[in-house]
Amino acid sequence: MADLIGYEERNAEVLRQVPSGYPRFVLHPFVRALTAEFARRLRLEGQAVWLVGSLSLAEQLRVWVGAEVARVVTDGEQAAVAFPPSPEHNARAKAFLQHCGGFVSSRQAEDSLVAAGLLPVPPAEDNGIGDAAGQVRSALHEAYPGAGDQDLFVAANGMNAIHSVFCVSNGIQRPRGRTTWIQLGWLYLDTIAILQKFSADPQRDHVVLPDVNDLGALRRVLEERRGQVAGIVTEVPTNPLIQSCDVPALAMLAREHGVHLILDASIASPWNVDALPYCDVAVASLSKYAASGGDLLAGSAAVNPSAPDAAAFRAGLAERIAPPYRRDLARLACEIQDVGRVLERINESTPQVADFLGRRPEVSCVHWALAPAARTNFLKVARHPGAVGSMLSIELKGIPLARVYDRLRLPKGPSFGLKNSLCCPFMYLAHYDLVTSEAGLAQLAQHSLNPELLRLSVGMEPVGEILDALGEALDGLAGG
Repeated sequence: MADLIGYEERNAEVLRQVPSGYPRFVLHPFVRALTAEFARRLRLEGQAVWLVGSLSLAEQLRVWVGAEVARVVTDGEQAAVAFPPSPEHNARAKAFLQHCGGFVSSRQAEDSLVAAGLLPVPPAEDNGIGDAAGQVRSALHEAYPGAGDQDLFVAANGMNAIHSVFCVSNGIQRPRGRTTWIQLGWLYLDTIAILQKFSADPQRDHVVLPDVNDLGALRRVLEERRGQVAGIVTEVPTNPLIQSCDVPALAMLAREHGVHLILDASIASPWNVDALPYCDVAVASLSKYAASGGDLLAGSAAVNPSAPDAAAFRAGLAERIAPPYRRDLARLACEIQDVGRVLERINESTPQVADFLGRRPEVSCVHWALAPAARTNFLKVARHPGAVGSMLSIELKGIPLARVYDRLRLPKGPSFGLKNSLCCPFMYLAHYDLVTSEAGLAQLAQHSLNPELLRLSVGMEPVGEILDALGEALDGLAGG
């Protein structure tokens, strides 16, 4: 750990010069340029200005920042929130837009800059799709075969889908006196943040159950808070430990107690995991697998038509969810046609990589969908025994993560489910605050999370090339 902390300190100035990054964390240069133009045009110089993907999200952001200081401003179809500059209010605005997926798309920003004469017209993307919405919906029917058109919603990104479902569920459940949310397992950081920050009373209404397999603990909470629990959120499998709960048993418990069950199948993809029959709403990031080129953000929410509150979810999501920008939707429609081929190749390669790593003396543990502790539960929802997805998480045997990571000749970055393999020191990227404090490390230990974990997403390269790169990075490191 000390090696990586020192590495970041030594390269802090270099990192500050990085012009772009994952779009919900780092503003795209086009978005920054459009923000400046928007402020100039509306004479907002000297104000903090945050462009927002929809007018509804802008109003939510205004309230979140502080209605007494912030205001919604619009220019044509573009909405923003402006307020006197303040580090605290800026941090609140950025966190809200990150957690809720409210940032403006870089393609939308590009088009606005072109219209303002500030950018040349870009080359046309060769998408070759007529009815983009219809093409995406058709592909989603393969992922959610029990859903009708009215049950399927495409969002600007996965977090907007999750936040929208969370808000709609609250709108249904709070009038019934149900405000508690249960987090089952360690989830993606922004999903955790939504439960932590946007529950009615975060100290009381956000319950964390670390062990996805401990349904006994879940039963006790449901009994102790009978009639108070609004929903349960979990991932199938989870990120980054790739654990799966007993989904059929979980679904029975949730239905028995009148609790909404939200399942996120992003890690292995909804084309690999059949989640919808067991939950009220299934969510996923379509930036993974469906958009395997890694050049756009999108998400989905699918309402289970047999869920008791299906009609209320449909109505609420239709009003709240922020749809993708038209050019993003067209690009998604093009790339999603390839999802079957992408998954077939990845599903073939991942078990071979897991087997290779499991036999290496430098590796102490490989977490993946069919690891012994996860296999039985995962297969209960897998569409076929080989539907495993791309992700593996690797724990090393007494070897500093930095030594392997720096030697590994594979693409590096924070996403997964792409045509190319991708690896990252996940805990340092997603939870740097936790891995650099004693309290944070203790919290990770409660969830059996090793801060030195290396997360690998297997791509479509010849599997021999992936194994060669991993072998080269590990060779000679056994024993320290």
